[in-house]
Amino acid sequence: MRRTSIWLALVCLAFAVALLAVAQAGKKPGLWEVTSKMTWKQSPTPGGAGGPGGPPPNPPPHSTQVCLTQAMIDKYGGPIPQTHDCKVVNVNKTSTGMTADWVCNGRMSGKGTIESSWADENRTTGKIHFAGTMQSPQGPSRPVEWTNEMTSVYKGSDCGGIKPVE
Repeated sequence: MRRTSIWLALVCLAFAVALLAVAQAGKKPGLWEVTSKMTWKQSPTPGGAGGPGGPPPNPPPHSTQVCLTQAMIDKYGGPIPQTHDCKVVNVNKTSTGMTADWVCNGRMSGKGTIESSWADENRTTGKIHFAGTMQSPQGPSRPVEWTNEMTSVYKGSDCGGIKPVE
């Protein structure tokens, strides 16, 4: 149960960062499909998900659809400018991409880097690398390090039944 809550928190955090990468895309409202692949260098659970002495888990790629509204673009540049206990700082935007730092203070503390690039307004690629610590339900904070690589593809102006992220 404790491992499940840690992984659920980290997956939600990674999803929020994936949304940020979409936000930095061509600023095109509508339906986007985000595919992300997380790679662990250091897991917050003892021995990783494979049990004692096991390697950190590297889950399969995950895809989700995100509805990006013009209001989100106008207000924040995308669906979420910040995540739970994390803030995006030192943003450097160019005509073909962006870089930023991702600083977390809370249950997960540390610093990451965000890179995103786009060749056109319909497709983006991004990468987040994070290193820090995560509070453990059973005791002291544990080191954590991961990379999340993402691809976002514009699907169209109609979001259908997909609701915008609040």
